[in-house]
Formats: sequence, structure tokens, C-alpha cells
Amino acid sequence: MRHRITRRDFVGGMLVSTGLSAFATLPSASAQASSSDHFVSPPLRTGMRGSHPGAFEAAHALRDGTLQEKEIKDTGEVYDLIVVGGGLSGLSAAHFFQKYAGADKTVLIIENHDDFGGHAKRNQFSVNGHDLVLNGGTLEMESPQRYNQWASMILSDIGVDIEAYKKENTKTGKTYEDMGLQAGLFFNQEGWQRDYLMRKSQNQAEDHWRFLSASALKAAPLTDKAREDLIRLVNFKQPDYLAGKSLSEKKKLLATKSYKEYLLNVANIDPAAAAIFQKAAAGVFCVGADALPALFAWAMGYPGFSGLGLGELPEGLLSDLQGGQHGRQKDSEETVHFPDGNATLARLLVAHLVPESTKARSQDDMGLASFDYTKLDQPGEPVRIRLGTLALNIAHDGTPETAETVSVLCAPAGEEAPRRISKVRGKQVVLACWNMIIPYMVPTLPAAQKEALAYAVKGPIAYVNVAVKNWRAFKKLGISEISCPGMFFEDVQLAEPASLGGLKAPTDPEKPIVVRMIKTFGMPGLSKRDQHRAGRSVLLGLTFEQFEHEIRQQLQRILGPGGFDADRDIAAITVNRWPHGYAYTYNSLYDPLDWVFTETSDRPCVKARQPFGRIAIANSDAGASPHTDAAFEQAHRAVVELLERQTFPFVSAAPGASTL
Repeated sequence: MRHRITRRDFVGGMLVSTGLSAFATLPSASAQASSSDHFVSPPLRTGMRGSHPGAFEAAHALRDGTLQEKEIKDTGEVYDLIVVGGGLSGLSAAHFFQKYAGADKTVLIIENHDDFGGHAKRNQFSVNGHDLVLNGGTLEMESPQRYNQWASMILSDIGVDIEAYKKENTKTGKTYEDMGLQAGLFFNQEGWQRDYLMRKSQNQAEDHWRFLSASALKAAPLTDKAREDLIRLVNFKQPDYLAGKSLSEKKKLLATKSYKEYLLNVANIDPAAAAIFQKAAAGVFCVGADALPALFAWAMGYPGFSGLGLGELPEGLLSDLQGGQHGRQKDSEETVHFPDGNATLARLLVAHLVPESTKARSQDDMGLASFDYTKLDQPGEPVRIRLGTLALNIAHDGTPETAETVSVLCAPAGEEAPRRISKVRGKQVVLACWNMIIPYMVPTLPAAQKEALAYAVKGPIAYVNVAVKNWRAFKKLGISEISCPGMFFEDVQLAEPASLGGLKAPTDPEKPIVVRMIKTFGMPGLSKRDQHRAGRSVLLGLTFEQFEHEIRQQLQRILGPGGFDADRDIAAITVNRWPHGYAYTYNSLYDPLDWVFTETSDRPCVKARQPFGRIAIANSDAGASPHTDAAFEQAHRAVVELLERQTFPFVSAAPGASTL
């Protein structure tokens, strides 16, 4: 582990001289044309990505109140709509606006990152002549058959063909299964006496849960009691740990008790056995079993509930609440994962909004499509996407009831003390950014709305993608994904064997592939929102070099027995850092039960998303759900609110009485 691969070592995922920087800040549209020889397409950039350096410094200065007054340059630009935020919600807001108001209407999308798509990020590598991609953020479309009508409309409009995609991937979809590769659990010596990789048992006749079964646990580094407790926990005929309570009482208790507490104090399993579940659902909620309601764990299929007589979770229950309630709906096998996750959706949206930016048009085209970033912000085009730019202040040009335009002050996102502040105007504005920054951008909002906007604390998470030259070690060890509850990264997974058009799934262990590693930042002992705040601070304090050290040592410990050599086999590393990651979802351990299980208007997300004059709010926070369909649905609502106000100007600019 003595050889380090830094962000300076790669351009487009290919090894080059360390004297050539591949991590230059995205130049402005005008500058790109004159510096194209040095420009690296954002998906090809390695090192620290996600919320990358240069994306948030001005935002932190805005939050801290350290921005100093500068001379403001009025650009004279006036748009029919300005969208703040170029993620899936912002891009779809632009799409809905043009669809309803007219294709000739002008739209400016302002995005602080150097790429479009927000959390729907694409990571791309070229290793030994092989093109590889993987999601750097939003993973997949969960249960698209249950999508709301507006999300379904978006998919139809941009040409998403789920059935064609599934047909294309029928053969390769079971690549790992056909090779005999299984899920595995890694016991690390720090928590379980010795390092041990346990594979899922091949005996399907015995009671099991994922990788846990009596035969698989035989050689695990556990005490007899811990092993027996785990076998009992996954048994399909467990005791009723809540005997004597009614069904209603059982479910309420499970809704208000954490899964960790349930395992330890209700199911009474050994702490060493319970530690296997310490990261339960962390990839969904960004907190572990200590902050996961036991009722959620039951709904998600975690073990320990078969004897309680809870019945079956009715099909669709909890899944059809507005925007979907992430992780609480019954699991569905109908997930759709494009090779780069939902970045394919963002790329299709941009191809429709700014057709000059790419020759690609169809779903299959997106596999290997290239985008000309100099074409995203061109004068005279109906839709312009302005990257690397932060909206600092948004104010009506007059009162919210009478103003005909809204002024938006902008600055380079990466400057703590911006040297250039420009003003653009929009006849309407959609805020498709994070709720928590909106009170700083729009200081004239009502105090109660600011408070509601501040309630949603987004969950921090890191998606790390490691391009390796081969995956022989995975094949030799017989594993395709490994749960590592006691290590720095809790999940290590081979990229899904997915193809899209000219981009072909990796199916040969001798060839390169991308390995996904996931880390969440739960802080047990705190409330969910406080865990998110504390975890964000930890994530922002980690350097690329620290991530790289952890990547190398963890892969070496797990895969070394299979012949893996970190120095030899790692080709490139991209760390997707998301300190403001998943939208906050209501949690019955900390939030009122009606916020969690109903669509009540008392929820902070409903109070926060109320329109304010010519300003409407769209984003996944507005639906209290990180689902992609929630982002689309909230965009539609925001656009309709603006168009209703435009069509019926006698209606109040804010909730309340009519202006007549």
C-alpha cells in the first residue's frame, strides 16, 4: 500500500504524468472554447467528486454571513423562468415549464457543481481500453411501476423504455449468479476476534436471511451463544417476543423502538450478534440500527419478526404516500439500474433541453454519449445551464404581490469571497436546491417558512468508485458483494452487470470493472437529524488521501486471500462526497407518528414548500423523500403553482386570502 493514486494521477481514468492536473475547476463557457485542450469532461474527473472542492465555498460563506458587499454587475438577462439547482428536480422543472408554457419560453438553470444532474452523478473511467461507468450518487429507479403520473410523464417524454432496457440486460443480469458468486459478510478482527469472510450458504432448504444461516455460521468467529442467537433470529418459526400484546400495540411498540434495542432487549440476542446489524438500512437512511424504527426493519425484511404474527405488509401500503417514503415501502424486485444510475435520466433531460450539447438522443445513445459543455450556456438558446454558479440572493423587484420579475444575484460557487457578483432576472423562479440553503438565499421569506425549511437535515453519505484492472479475486472467493458492518466502508460491491447501447456490461473477471464502496456517517446516541449534522462535519473533514488509505487497506484485507494486490490492481479512484446527501425522511423514533405514516399538511416539508410570490420550491426535500419520482413530482407541483399564479394574478402571492 505504499503506492498512492492521487487525484492528480489521472485524466479520464487513465494514468498520466503526475505533473498534469486532471482536476482543474470547470472553466466558464467562454473560457472552455479557448482551453479545450485542458478541459476534462466532469464524469471523467477522478479524485474528490460529488460535492467537490469549488462547489460549495461561497455557500458556506453565505451561511456564515461572511460575504462582503461587492459591486454588482447587471447582465441585463431576463428569463421567463430561472431554476436554481440543476439536479433531476431542477431539470424536470425546466422540462415541465417548456411543456406547459411553450417551447419558446426561456429558462436559465443555475447549478453550483461543475456538472449537471445533482446527486444523479456519472463516474466514467477508461482502463486498458475498456469504458466503464458507475453511479456516483442516485443509484436507481425503485419501483417505477408505482411512479406518480408526473414522474411517468417525464420518463415517457425523454424516451425511457424500461422494457427494452430489461430485455437488453436479460442475459447479463445474472452474470454473477451464474458464476456462483454470492453475497458475503466480513467479520473484522477489531469486532470479532479475527478477519473472516463468510459466504452465503448454498443450502436453500435451511432457514436463512441473506448470508446468515446455520451452515454458513459454523466457522464464523462467534461464541456459541451469539451463533445460536443468530440462527434463532433467522428461523422462520421464531417465538413471539411480544406475546400478550395486541397487534396494534405490537406495531406501535415497533414504531417507537429502534431495531438495535429490539434485537438486544426484546429478541435478547448477544451483542456480538446484534453488531452484524449495526448498519442496517444505513444505505437507505444514512443512520444505522440505533436510529432505525423496528417497524421499518420489519417492513424492509430484516430478521427477527416471524413469530410476532404481524401478517403480510399489503402490496403498495406505504409506497404510495406522496413522493414515496424511502425504505418503508414493501420491497419490489422491479428496480431499474442503468450503468451510471439515474445519471442516464439527467443526460436524457439535458439532451432534450439543450439539444446542441450532444448528438445523442435515445436511451441507448446515453451509454457512450459525450456532451459539449461549451454548448450548455449559449446566448440566444431557449434553455441555458450555467454551471459552477451559486445563487446568493433572490428577491422580488417590488412586493411579492406586485413584482413582475425576481432578481437573482450570482457568483462563482468556489469562491469564499466572490470577486464577481452578477444579477439576472426571471419572471418566475423555481428553487430546486436544498431546503436548508433557501432561507439564506431568500431572507424575506416568512419566519415560519424559514423554520420549516431548516427542519430537513440531509443525510451524509459517500459513494466511492474504484476502477480495478480485473476482478479475479472476487471470482476466486465466490463473492459479488460484501457487507462489512465493522469497517470503514460498510458495503463493497461489484458494479451491476448492466449494458446500455454501446456500453457493455463487464462479464469477464480478467477484464476491468468498477467496485462500489459505500460509507455512511451515523453517530449513535444522537437523534437522526443530529447524527446527520455530526456526520456531515466528519465527512467534510476527511481528505482524499484518508479515503484512499481506507480503500486500499479494506480491499486488501477482504480480497487479499483471493490474490488481490492493491498496488497492482487499482487503476483509479473517485470519491463521491455527499455531505448533504439523501433528503430527510420522517422517523417514528423522533418525529410525530402522523408525519411518518400520513400525508398530513402539518409536516414541515409541506409548510416549507409553500409558494412565495413569483418563487416556488421544488426538490426532494419538499417531498421528504430522496426518491427520484419525488423529485419529479415536486418539480411539477412548483411549476404548476407558478403558472396558476401567472394565469390568475388575482390569487394571493402566498397562502391566505385572495388579493381581491
